[in-house]
Amino acid sequence: MAAPVGPYTPAQRAGPWLVCSGQIGITPGGGQPVLAQGLAAQVRQAMANVAELLEGQGLGWKDVVKATVFLADIADYAAFNEVYVAALGDHRPARSVVAVAGLPLGALVEIEVWAYSLAQSGG
Repeated sequence: MAAPVGPYTPAQRAGPWLVCSGQIGITPGGGQPVLAQGLAAQVRQAMANVAELLEGQGLGWKDVVKATVFLADIADYAAFNEVYVAALGDHRPARSVVAVAGLPLGALVEIEVWAYSLAQSGG
């Protein structure tokens, strides 16, 4: 898993909820973080990083109920959406997409999610 680029917890449990901090398109490994090249590659890697956080808690994208996406340029919305929809298939969590002035390490996209675990809820 890619190491956090700041002093935060990548994922935090709150009862049946798992809140995942924003993930950018950096590749896992030791040393300096390496940002994937281009928007599509960064979206795929950020989603893979989120998936790894979810899987570490026995969850997957199907358990995500809310995603917040930060784009460095809102003009990238359509290109982002194409990769995101292809990756999620028919699953459509609630989602917000906002443009921001900048992202860590010069990333083009950051994705954070909230997931809900039926197993943890007792239901």
